[in-house]
Amino acid sequence: MTEVPKVTIHHLEVRFQVDGDDGAVFTRLFNQHIQAWAKLYEDQCARAKHTETERRFGDAGGDS
Repeated sequence: MTEVPKVTIHHLEVRFQVDGDDGAVFTRLFNQHIQAWAKLYEDQCARAKHTETERRFGDAGGDS
């Protein structure tokens, strides 16, 4: 699996206006988007692994 680059956020300010509990809305939206990002990242890693496997298979076949 490809290593996730490490990022340090020193200051993050988020402002939004919602009806209801701001914290709950932020948490719901954050979780929704971080899960979408994680899915895309996992898919990218799977494609990279598959490509590497195919490359090795092709290289092994050429050695005979």
